[in-house]
Amino acid sequence: MSVDNTIFKPVKTQRTFEEVSSTIKALIFDGTLQSGDKLPTETVLAKQFNVGRQTVREALRILELSGFIIVKKGFGGGTIIKDSILNKITDLIRDAFQMEKISVDEFILARVAIEKAILNSAIDNADDQDIKALSDNIDKANDLIAKKKVAIDLHFEFHSLLANASKNSVFVIVEGAINAIHRNLRSRTPPDFKFSKTAAQDHEKILDALIKKEREKAINLLEEHIIKLKGVY
Repeated sequence: MSVDNTIFKPVKTQRTFEEVSSTIKALIFDGTLQSGDKLPTETVLAKQFNVGRQTVREALRILELSGFIIVKKGFGGGTIIKDSILNKITDLIRDAFQMEKISVDEFILARVAIEKAILNSAIDNADDQDIKALSDNIDKANDLIAKKKVAIDLHFEFHSLLANASKNSVFVIVEGAINAIHRNLRSRTPPDFKFSKTAAQDHEKILDALIKKEREKAINLLEEHIIKLKGVY
């Protein structure tokens, strides 16, 4: 959907491209610009902001790198409002890990602490839809395992579903970053069918404790489950 060109006002600062990008971000935050909206061309934006096209181009580049927009090439393309911030965050965290700024021990320790908090919140806030989603996830994993296949993607999804069940958007974002690092670590070793089977069994026990609201048991099971991973990396 195209947007009203008149919402973009002239700016005058020493670093005008930052002011342009900040203005567009503010319009996204207050809902004036929404996901899927197509921004005007660089020429139109430059005129509306009363700046040069290079300034607009630099502002859009910042917004793209930050995950606020995407730029589609070719016929029907253009600059589209799209939230890919979480992907950018997880990419940065994964890059930091690969630069050896984060050790496996640090990751395991942090993951245990964060996911225990997530589970604790999920026990209080999970609804019937969350329970069904978690149960369906385990059923799908068991179906794959019965066929002697690994269920790695479903194991990742289980932890994302726990974050969703917490009803805390910060936990959802943080869990996305944890999964990104976890995927990176798991990609360094061959798929392990035995561990995949064990993970599905662990998830089933965790879900059962969650449903019964056996808080201490659920949290202990989760901690043991995550610590097991250290031997797989």
